[in-house]
Amino acid sequence: MLNLRRHRAALICLSLLLLHGSAQAEPAPSPKVVFVIVDGIPADVIERVPTPAIDAIAAGGGYSRATVGGPVGTSGETPTISAPGYMSLVTGTWANKHNVYDNYGISPDYDYWNLFRLARDQKPELRLGIFSTWTDNRTVLLGEGLAEAGNWRFDVVVDGLEEDETRFPPQPLDAQIADVDDAVSREAARLIESEGPDVSWVYLQYTDDVAHEHGDSPELDQAVVDMDARVGLIWSGVRARQKAFDEDWLLIITTDHGRDAETGRDHGGQTERERTIWIATNSQRLTPDFHAMPEIVDIYPSIATHLGITIPEQVARHLDGASFIQ
Repeated sequence: MLNLRRHRAALICLSLLLLHGSAQAEPAPSPKVVFVIVDGIPADVIERVPTPAIDAIAAGGGYSRATVGGPVGTSGETPTISAPGYMSLVTGTWANKHNVYDNYGISPDYDYWNLFRLARDQKPELRLGIFSTWTDNRTVLLGEGLAEAGNWRFDVVVDGLEEDETRFPPQPLDAQIADVDDAVSREAARLIESEGPDVSWVYLQYTDDVAHEHGDSPELDQAVVDMDARVGLIWSGVRARQKAFDEDWLLIITTDHGRDAETGRDHGGQTERERTIWIATNSQRLTPDFHAMPEIVDIYPSIATHLGITIPEQVARHLDGASFIQ
């Protein structure tokens, strides 16, 4: 009888171990990331203007003011201009490393790996996407296909629409860029839902164009409302994809710089309003650092954390940011 009891106990233990093992072996949802840069919206504007889509995203994760522009008075001080801001995000470094100080006539230092090069190197199976109003984001800043930038390529590309004057004929005050932003956001939503690229960048430009023309104004407020609707389309695509597939989507929305306090038309300096940006995300793994004025360079390591990428030491030692995702 004792041997029979021991035999039964052993079988029970074995069954429990097998069940535990199968539970452990069950794969985790595939991590996916899309980050969105909406151009030139100061934190005080995004907090004042109704943005129901961004609010809904942040309600499931978090919203925080953040900073751009690097450490003032040091070699890392970075102009609060669009391309330097993008590069600080996608490389996790300030301009003294990535070497982008303006929007044009630039020579990026590709030795500081961008997110897409990192993803391609560490997880070659990942599919990379870009949805952008400005083609230079892909061809110049990221250096897609260039040997000196790592000779990697995107799998999904939607850009160059601003150069299609048949589809988007020039309008006064560059109003056609609003139509381009519409097309970019619609395609991003469609392809995220249907193809689900693993790492994507969406860039929407028109808010900056309006601010340069009108400054702080009802026109800028309306442009922000319209931008939020475009973000809502992307969010709908993410949610539909997440519902249909076993995937864990991280969405981060931010801006590249603020604006001057006097008129809201200009930027590029180091005033508080020009430096103060914001980040909204659906992540539920935020550390306390997220709510303590993170920097734009913190987004790079945060995305790597979500993707489960261990950043190689030769890349990590140059980073100026730290992850705000556990």
